Amino acid sequence: MAQEHLKTWRIGAVEVTRIVEVNGWEDDISMLWPDASPEDVQRYPWLKPHWATPEGKMIISFQCFVMRTPQHQIMLDTCIGADRQREFDIFTNMQTSFLEDLQAAGFNREEIDIVLCTHLHFDHVGWNTHLQDGKWVPTFPNARYLFGKQEYAHWQMLQETGNYHDLNHMTDAVQPVIDAGLVDLIDIDHKPCPEISLIPTPGHTPGHVSIVIESQGEKAVITGDIMHCPIQFAEPTRIVRFDMDQAQGADTRQAFVEQFANEDVLVLGSHFADPTAGHVVSDDDGTRFTSE
Repeated sequence: MAQEHLKTWRIGAVEVTRIVEVNGWEDDISMLWPDASPEDVQRYPWLKPHWATPEGKMIISFQCFVMRTPQHQIMLDTCIGADRQREFDIFTNMQTSFLEDLQAAGFNREEIDIVLCTHLHFDHVGWNTHLQDGKWVPTFPNARYLFGKQEYAHWQMLQETGNYHDLNHMTDAVQPVIDAGLVDLIDIDHKPCPEISLIPTPGHTPGHVSIVIESQGEKAVITGDIMHCPIQFAEPTRIVRFDMDQAQGADTRQAFVEQFANEDVLVLGSHFADPTAGHVVSDDDGTRFTSE
């Protein structure tokens, strides 16, 4: 994606930069909510123009974040990746400027020392590796890749049982970094550094986590895939097609809204189209997302 989509926020001493791989993808809301129609989107005028079209389509992006803390350079998720074979044509054999964008943002991939994955879906682990001389090799060779123990165990089970529709990413984006000895399986309370902590947000996947950043009295949270579009702040308990445990996903979103609504916490949505960051506001008219 072109470098004009790079965007950076500061949370105290932590710098967070957005790296966009697919920008502003429009799709029917039924892709998110199986029983939804365009009218469900049009009910919330605050979604336009950033997160919905006038015709009632949702707008999302596929992106990740790279963080510079006083001690570390951390990749948070790694998007889709190049040269992949995926279930959907739009994600197959992609060629983007992801690595060039990372460099333009001031990050050398050899200097990234932590890769932290909120969960192990294909669009959050793709650039864990890249194709070199016909072989998948780690993109960040000097980093420790952090996968949740529960999350990894679940995907191992899916591989063993074949009980999932597309597991190519486990072969080309996860297993090579394990084989290279770069993976640490972490507990839910792991703190990669003093400024970064994890909070369990299960449902989308069993071991899904969101990321909290706290520094110099400022606070932010990066959602991961507990939400894909800000419309979910208005109806957090509505069932989502992509959640592995749909009931638990609904409970997690409701708890997230209750925790962060009307708080001085910057919320960055992992799939929220530009401007990506904002605050959760709840009042007599319901709950909504307001851009920064």
